[in-house]
Amino acid sequence: MLFQVRLRFIITQHFRDAALLKSFIEYFDCGTYYTRSNKIKGDFVVNKFKDITTKIIPFFEKYKIIGIKFHDFEDFKQVAKLMSTNLTREKLEQIRKIKSRMNSQRQHK
Repeated sequence: MLFQVRLRFIITQHFRDAALLKSFIEYFDCGTYYTRSNKIKGDFVVNKFKDITTKIIPFFEKYKIIGIKFHDFEDFKQVAKLMSTNLTREKLEQIRKIKSRMNSQRQHK
């Protein structure tokens, strides 16, 4: 069985904040802005692994995220670290476990 692992960084906001999300493209010198089909929300998306590891992660390490998203970011960093070396079955399983607890699946305490 073949698996593919991709790391994607996304910030979603109401469409009224489209200018803010689009400004991230210039600020980080990476990423893309997408308007969702419902036209109510938009996304700033970074797909390139190198951009995530050299621009996005260092930024949010310097300017700490507050709240529940802090835990998602820590998991995100852990997956990036796992992906930076050869992926073994064990690492793939670790990534799958980490993903299963992120974002909407995270248990709020």
